[in-house]
Amino acid sequence: MKLRIFLAEFIGTAVLAMAIVGSGVMATNLTKDVGLQLFIVAFATVLILAVLIQMLGPISGAHFNPAVTVVAFIDKSISALTAINYVLTQFIGAFIGVVIANVMFDLPAIGDSTHAKTSSNLLLSEVIATAGLILVIHMVGKQKEGRYVPLAVAGWIGSAYFFTSSTTFANPAVTFGRAFSDTFAGIELSSVPGFVIAQLLGALIGLGLAKGLSSER
Repeated sequence: MKLRIFLAEFIGTAVLAMAIVGSGVMATNLTKDVGLQLFIVAFATVLILAVLIQMLGPISGAHFNPAVTVVAFIDKSISALTAINYVLTQFIGAFIGVVIANVMFDLPAIGDSTHAKTSSNLLLSEVIATAGLILVIHMVGKQKEGRYVPLAVAGWIGSAYFFTSSTTFANPAVTFGRAFSDTFAGIELSSVPGFVIAQLLGALIGLGLAKGLSSER
């Protein structure tokens, strides 16, 4: 396994987490309008996702997300060892990205988010958001050699910010990282396991839907 593959996953996940948390802090510094704050974070996320996938996709496949990696393993696209290394790299990257975002805005490097997110409607939102993400990746990835995946993934995540009550985390590693920033984009550490389970369930549903839509029967 080439080091550059894991470096790409580390950089991609770190920058994604940094952008989400950093834009959240900037948004709350700029305005007290919660709707505008959400728009700022969504806009930053859409742009950075598209750029990262386009830039690093040819190197690592641009997973940046354990849910995507788990599905790739189930789909036999990558080996178990590669999947484990990807996931570890993604979690480390997300944590480092959040720490950098905190430091950039003169906050404690390792914070402790107090934003509890445990209600069932939020968990349902994460199932839907992650299922949609996996479905988009699989269906669009088969079209035109996957050239529209960056746009499609960014479009799904950006729009899901506004139609899901959880504002779409849809990423176990970034969800974990966001627990260490008590800011707009944070999530209480005790809420992380529920979100991760919902995301993995959504990923499996998304894979099932993609298989069903791709079947000739």
